[in-house]
Amino acid sequence: MSRIPTPVWALLPIVLLAVLGVALVRGGLLDVLRGGAPPVEALTFERVTLAPDLIRVELVNGGPDPVTVAQVMVDEAFWTFTSRAGTTIPRLGRTTIEIPYPWVEHEAHVVTVLTSTGLTFTHEIAVARATPTPDARYFGVFTLIGLYVGVIPVAIGLLWYPLLRRLERRWLHFVLALTAGLLIFLGADALHEALEAAERVAGAYQGVLLVLVGALGAVLLLQAAAGRRVGAEGPAGRRAVAWLIALGIGLHNLGEGLAIGAAYAVGEAALGAFLIVGFMVHNSTEGLGIVAPVANDRPGLATLAGLGALAGLPTIAGAWIGGLAYSATLATLFLSVGAGAIAQVVVALYRVVARDTRDRPVWTPLTAGGLLTGLLVMYGTGLLVAG
Repeated sequence: MSRIPTPVWALLPIVLLAVLGVALVRGGLLDVLRGGAPPVEALTFERVTLAPDLIRVELVNGGPDPVTVAQVMVDEAFWTFTSRAGTTIPRLGRTTIEIPYPWVEHEAHVVTVLTSTGLTFTHEIAVARATPTPDARYFGVFTLIGLYVGVIPVAIGLLWYPLLRRLERRWLHFVLALTAGLLIFLGADALHEALEAAERVAGAYQGVLLVLVGALGAVLLLQAAAGRRVGAEGPAGRRAVAWLIALGIGLHNLGEGLAIGAAYAVGEAALGAFLIVGFMVHNSTEGLGIVAPVANDRPGLATLAGLGALAGLPTIAGAWIGGLAYSATLATLFLSVGAGAIAQVVVALYRVVARDTRDRPVWTPLTAGGLLTGLLVMYGTGLLVAG
């Protein structure tokens, strides 16, 4: 046995499991266990878009068995339809159904899909509105939204840098704790949004577990990639923390942009001036958090610009992705990765303060107050964008 190569021992159990699985399926044992019961069907409405006199529905089969779409109803009336990939959707497969229907703008409509076994799956269009067509103006709108929501607010927040340079060390610790409070709020918000998005993921993709994989994976990858640099003492370590904060905020803003782009694309977002201003105020605190660790290190203008770009520009990319190819699975993954990255950043911030207060306790009334202030600031500015 010692002469058998190690790779063979590694692959042998996998090969045997594969053979066992084929035998189980081909041998008919699963059919015997089912005992003639009807197939388990689970269809998910991935995306619904509207064009003049046309409703386009993207369906995903998240169940264990193929599903055949037999009929389609709109507002309790049967309508003809066409399917790009056929009416039978395999497990984890998807198809797009097009329904010629004279929908009425600003009114609600209900689309119901009936399978060959008689099961129904329903989706409500709360406010009907034509889906924007991707063109130069389309991308221009998303770019402007990303600039106003992500890039400009972060840049404005960086302007607190001169003020931070003048603070005493104990007050700088207050600001670092405040930064941790901001980030904890962002992380909790991202996790909440990820779990909400997970509810719209097809069952076979296991949305909640996808959140766990995304969040924990982000923590582990960032720890492996930047753990040593973040743990270093002196300016190099603090600079690494600033870049890590910018990355965590950027990943969060990617998910935020994705949600904005998707909502705009399906006509469910009315991003008025008040909402844009609310996002600007809410996100401007992110710039403060990025610059706080390097307040005493005199970073160059290029470094500050790079930090701001890393945190803000993903908002534009997220808006483009959400507008062109929104997927609940993708949204869940992005948001959970953002939550995990922010968790890693909070740990790095704690290490910065702990190294700077070696002979004193980390938690003082000032740092505890800073953490609480950060949470309250984010909560208060978040009221401007609640809807």
